[in-house]
Amino acid sequence: MMADLLTPEVSDRICKHMNDDHADAIILYAQTYGGTPNAASAQMLAIDPQGMDLAVQADDKNLTLRVQFDHTLADSEDAHQTLIAMVRQARTHR
Repeated sequence: MMADLLTPEVSDRICKHMNDDHADAIILYAQTYGGTPNAASAQMLAIDPQGMDLAVQADDKNLTLRVQFDHTLADSEDAHQTLIAMVRQARTHR
């Protein structure tokens, strides 16, 4: 399978998959990388080669966060691997 560039369409697909199947991971991203340790819920709004935008609920406030990646993503496969690595790393830091 070819890896896709992170076009808006691919971003939408990744976000839908993450929001539908990995909501707990998105909360971890917000808590660990987004500087909101008290995040109660989070959704991925967009992903691009530099980072991801999250909608987060914390302390009864709705926030929009930007989480930067540690490198520029090459394609959707890089995004997939990076998101997995970030979850693993977040879980070891708890």
